[in-house]
Amino acid sequence: MRSQTHRRSRLILLALAALGATAMLAPGTASSSSGGVTPGSDDGPTGKAKLQDGKAIAPSDAPRRVVKVIEAANKIVKGKGYCLGGGHRKWKSKCYDCSGTVSYALHGGRMLDSPMPSGAFRKWGKKGKGEWITVYANGGHMYAVIAGLRLDTSMTAGAGPGWSRQMRSSKGYKKRHFRKF
Repeated sequence: MRSQTHRRSRLILLALAALGATAMLAPGTASSSSGGVTPGSDDGPTGKAKLQDGKAIAPSDAPRRVVKVIEAANKIVKGKGYCLGGGHRKWKSKCYDCSGTVSYALHGGRMLDSPMPSGAFRKWGKKGKGEWITVYANGGHMYAVIAGLRLDTSMTAGAGPGWSRQMRSSKGYKKRHFRKF
């Protein structure tokens, strides 16, 4: 009995030692669900969304609502064009403008009941940058950064809603977020 307990204790210690060695590897070299981002960094989410064929793939550690926002946005990126006022009369539209795009995505995560124009988003939610989702709005344009990817209707591939890894200047935009996840 004693030798079995001793053997189990030894195996546990060996396993812990192996885990400790893995944690000491250079950031991004250990296999984990962090998406290569060092846990505890102040970049917000532990994992970041990935971009594949123009659509976002949510990180494994994303809260359910964030996943739903990404899934909704993926329904309108690639294939939907841009049109002023698009996405404001009804959720499903042939084309979307900037605020219609962000409204549609947020609606997918149950963060918005009806579409809003970009200027109204300056007072939506709470002030400042969010942990998983930040909406950037001014009186004439808006976009959102969701799990590290930018959802926008400009500076993206194609004409209309799209995802981008490239960030844009936030100068002149109010930063807002839904809540802490």
